[in-house]
Amino acid sequence: MALLLSTEPDRTVHPVDIIEHIASINDWMFERQDADEISISVRGGWSDYHVSFNWMDHVESLHLASAFDLKVPEARRAEVLSLISLINEQMWIGHFDIWNKEGVVLFRHSHLLSGGAEVSPQQCEALLRTATDACDNYYQAFQFVVWAGKSAPEALSFVMFETAGEA
Repeated sequence: MALLLSTEPDRTVHPVDIIEHIASINDWMFERQDADEISISVRGGWSDYHVSFNWMDHVESLHLASAFDLKVPEARRAEVLSLISLINEQMWIGHFDIWNKEGVVLFRHSHLLSGGAEVSPQQCEALLRTATDACDNYYQAFQFVVWAGKSAPEALSFVMFETAGEA
């Protein structure tokens, strides 16, 4: 496969600068580790999510990782991995994962900006919304597996019901 010449594109705005601006105008707590990384705290429907954005220049990608405040005990890891597999089968964008060393569940997704493509604030907001929506949709399933001892299919069935009618 022939590759195109690799050149360093000139970006008008650094993608992480856009994320910092979004965090600022929403009064979210954030920490800018360096030019290519920022961590923000975002309130979700069930928990606060710790969201990290990293600009990966070598692949021209804005990577997002959103972690729960949920540490998975070793005894429940196999069932949580089973739940992650079931959830990821339903995902169209992004995926769930577990950091084995820390035992933390997180949602991950990347936005490719190959060839010097610019990212818009709307795309950054959509990326963040995708992450928080996914975390909100499945947070309780992880809780059911970790703290209530439910099986992965059982926990997923509890959070996937559809409501009929209005209250």
